[in-house]
Amino acid sequence: MVSPARSEPRRVTIHDVARSAGVSRQTVSRALNDKAEIDGSTKQRVLDAARELGYRPSRFARGLVRQDTTTIGLVIPDLLNPFFTEVAAAALEAARARGWHVVVYDTADRAEEELSTLQVIGSQVDAVVGYFSCSESDLDRFTRGMPMVLIGREPRMGRFSSIRIDGEAGVHAAIAHLVARGHTRIGMLDHDNRAEPSVRRVWFTAAATALGVDPGLVAGAGQSADGGGAGLGNLLAAHPDVTAVFTFNDIVAIGALREARRLGRSVPRDLAVIGFDGLQFGALVEPPLTSVALDTRRLGALAIDQVGRLLTGADSLEPGELVVRAELRPGGSA
Repeated sequence: MVSPARSEPRRVTIHDVARSAGVSRQTVSRALNDKAEIDGSTKQRVLDAARELGYRPSRFARGLVRQDTTTIGLVIPDLLNPFFTEVAAAALEAARARGWHVVVYDTADRAEEELSTLQVIGSQVDAVVGYFSCSESDLDRFTRGMPMVLIGREPRMGRFSSIRIDGEAGVHAAIAHLVARGHTRIGMLDHDNRAEPSVRRVWFTAAATALGVDPGLVAGAGQSADGGGAGLGNLLAAHPDVTAVFTFNDIVAIGALREARRLGRSVPRDLAVIGFDGLQFGALVEPPLTSVALDTRRLGALAIDQVGRLLTGADSLEPGELVVRAELRPGGSA
């Protein structure tokens, strides 16, 4: 785990401007919105403090004196993936409870779409929460001063907040479950669109190594059911003795289930399959999917809660509280 560099400046808030200028937060908001209720010298002192600190007023800050609606930008890689749909639904519910609006941006899991989204998002929302794969320098350049909560990514810049996904223990439990059932040739279908192995592969490798299983039986898979099927076909062509497979996510796992049947392999007798995510519809396939499951409702709600703290300048949750842990959820596929 990489700790945020202590040399990184923390995010400047409206509280910092108020403290520097020696006024209240409401006075800062009035000065930034050119209200007539304050005298000229106070207004200038506030503006000077904001400029010196590099404070970027948000629509939320202006809403302290105008009843603007707070708007959150939710950035996700793929709305067609039910995992992101479940997280988005939870975030929307949590935001709705606060009377906030949410604008959803789908980047289609493409770097150029992420950058395009970042270029326009600053003028449309008060804060950003979601998934990004681009560099932190790009994130900072396009959203300087705007509260951001990154999901599933540990930032190095201190100004970013994050919701960490910890699946290490859950993946270890999944591989241990397979080993206990006599599997010694366990493969993995990893994300095929990453420059480096995914963190889920890192967890798989650690678990397999610790349990005395070859961690090198890995094939890439596109992030769809068809991609999962093709990935399983490639894995079995290279390693026909594989009797169990752990997949990057449940969508890939369901594709692997379908391909296993097409190849005449019974699940779980001939091939055990374990996914990752714990999607609700995994219980609807036959056999029901065994998965390393995340609480998507908690993930979405926690992200919105942290955004609320950042917007109001309240103390952030402790790092240990900003974690969603995955746990093995037994089904019939392994």
